[in-house]
Amino acid sequence: MSDAKKSARRPRRDGAENRRKLIEATKAAFSAGEHDVRMDEIARRAGVGVGTLYRHFPNRDALIEAVYRAEVEKLADMARQLARTHAPLDALRAWMLVFVDYVAAKQLIAPALNVLVSGSCTLYQTTSDVITTAIDTLTARAVASGDLRADVEPMDLLRALVGVSNVAAAPDWAAGARRLVDILIAGSRSGAQP
Repeated sequence: MSDAKKSARRPRRDGAENRRKLIEATKAAFSAGEHDVRMDEIARRAGVGVGTLYRHFPNRDALIEAVYRAEVEKLADMARQLARTHAPLDALRAWMLVFVDYVAAKQLIAPALNVLVSGSCTLYQTTSDVITTAIDTLTARAVASGDLRADVEPMDLLRALVGVSNVAAAPDWAAGARRLVDILIAGSRSGAQP
């Protein structure tokens, strides 16, 4: 293959950075409650041209999906990082706190995700698998270390956190969710009564 063909196929060096900027600008807009923000405004806030935006995301749905996937990828990365750097129970607790932040971000983009007309079932299934794997792995480590009771079900911990997100209309719901993490960990410790 000629050098000209190789360079023509090679992505621009700033392509990944532009994509990251677009995702961050979109997430910031959703965080500010701007669910109907225009695509050209996202490009402006990201500091890129509209053509760059559409090269990365052919439509609004693709951009919204990318924001959601980026949040889930952060969860998976954090689970791996915490497993390497923290004791098993501390890693589980820290990841559950990160999950609370994820739920907050997901709620920020949920209205926009609801308008996705295709692919959302696949999107949620894929991301659900990532989240389930993360909590399963972290819980198994904490059980194996003897920090958690053997009868602790990872999905029960996750359901409790997701359940609190259903009452997220209250302004202090995230603080309550963080307290719930500590309650769940305390109730799941080895020696705690089932």
